[in-house]
Amino acid sequence: MSSLGNQIKAPFQRRGGASLALLVFAMVLTLSAFAEVGLARDGRLPIGLPLYGGGLAVLAVAAYFVQAKFAPYADPVLLPLAVALNGLGLAMIYRLDLDLSRDKQTALMTGKAVKDAADAPSQLMWTFVGVALFVAAVLIMRDTNRSDAPLSFSPKTAQRYTYLIGLGAIILLLLPIVPGIGQEINGAKVWINVAGFSVQPGEFAKLMLVAFFAGYLVNKRQALSLVGKKVGPINLPRARDLGPIIVIWVLCLGVLFLQKDLGTALLFFGLFVSMLYIATQRTSWVVIGVGLLAVGVFIATLLPFMGHVNQRIDIWQHPEQYFDGGCTVAGKVVPVNPETDIFKRTDDFLEQRAQQYEAAGEKAKARNTRLIAPGWYACTNELKGKYADSAQLMHGMFALGQGGVLGTGLGKGEPWKTPLSFSDFIFDSLGEELGLTGLMVILLMYLLIVQRGMKTAVEARDPYLKMFAGGVSFVLALQVFVIVGGVTKLIPLTGLTTPFLSQGGSSLMANWILIAILVRMSHDARKPAPQAIQDEGMTQIVSMR
Repeated sequence: MSSLGNQIKAPFQRRGGASLALLVFAMVLTLSAFAEVGLARDGRLPIGLPLYGGGLAVLAVAAYFVQAKFAPYADPVLLPLAVALNGLGLAMIYRLDLDLSRDKQTALMTGKAVKDAADAPSQLMWTFVGVALFVAAVLIMRDTNRSDAPLSFSPKTAQRYTYLIGLGAIILLLLPIVPGIGQEINGAKVWINVAGFSVQPGEFAKLMLVAFFAGYLVNKRQALSLVGKKVGPINLPRARDLGPIIVIWVLCLGVLFLQKDLGTALLFFGLFVSMLYIATQRTSWVVIGVGLLAVGVFIATLLPFMGHVNQRIDIWQHPEQYFDGGCTVAGKVVPVNPETDIFKRTDDFLEQRAQQYEAAGEKAKARNTRLIAPGWYACTNELKGKYADSAQLMHGMFALGQGGVLGTGLGKGEPWKTPLSFSDFIFDSLGEELGLTGLMVILLMYLLIVQRGMKTAVEARDPYLKMFAGGVSFVLALQVFVIVGGVTKLIPLTGLTTPFLSQGGSSLMANWILIAILVRMSHDARKPAPQAIQDEGMTQIVSMR
């Protein structure tokens, strides 16, 4: 009996109280961040505190009650962690919003005007949309253990449409290269224009690819686990089983070549290799994946039309020579930074042209002319070379160094000096004002989400659901690694966004759906199994005394 008792898993209990307490702590953390921004900058509580802090609190409470009602056995940590990360990102974007800050005047005085700017009201709106999608996903995924639940579409349902979902993911990935709707921003074609909004379909394609990979690997894992030749300590798979990883490798190379986006290719190929390892538990697949990744990057460096990717790699290796502007001419880098004569001469020329436009009454042309970077203009028009600027990476590194261990404090640093400090480099912005200590807390939050997702995968009863939960957790971990590694110069810089922190609607919506999937799956994995009724199938012992 003791051995049997040890095999029986103790039922999970509802942790609504713990989840509510953690959610309150997350909101206190967020409201404190907003308050500190106002007190440090203006000496008083910010005017936007009731709108942004209160709005996020209302959304968080609504999400909690939906979870408590429809997923009471869900992991109590997932929702509070997502709210805390979203709140910290919103607070930093509010701090960086140049329309609400004195830093706008400072930026204009020092010539740091940029085309893009932080937009806190827009981020709050996308937060509302993201939480609404979280609520909708929790309600729609009635029972992830069943594929035939009425009025429900769960991950288990997706298993029946594995290849159709894979086709849909490929279509989403190809949309940015379709003429008319695709957009090229900062050298990468990963955006589409829908009703005036810029949407990044790759953020939603990653969830569909997780469903596709999970369905495919569950069906093929027995064949993929077979061992072929042994080379040293590694058992290689059979040659005939290399087809799937080669196909995914070619697909990721296509993404790299057509969209010129190294980050998306790294994310999707890394996702497939990691899920392949989960399915087969063969280290040889990881070795093969890393080798194919290295070959793919090497091929990209040899192709002349991959200039944007090669530029990113060159900036990663030699950022100093591109600082504030460098022009590649005949294989050599010519400085075109503000200290050079060619920059000053071009700057005077552009200013004279802007004044001429103003004299002619063409104010729009004058304004656009002043937005032209003199270094870029001198490189492309006078030197006939390729312009690159490592100011993003270098200023981000300077910001991290300025923050030190404890940071300058929210509202006391100068994170706006880093280009795209509210999106691609928001991690560095937080590092300047929260320091290494604050960044470790943020990374720990991501780690906890990944750990709880992996725990959900272990607890899931169905093999497909195990793969799906593991893949969803891995894709979040890989995305954080790629973006954090890029802005800290560990790997070449990519165009991925920091989940929940960066400004933008596509990433925020996709990641709230990701949290909803883990919440629903953890509920179904942790809820007690149905108890048998005593008079229907259970043997009764009757005393005859």
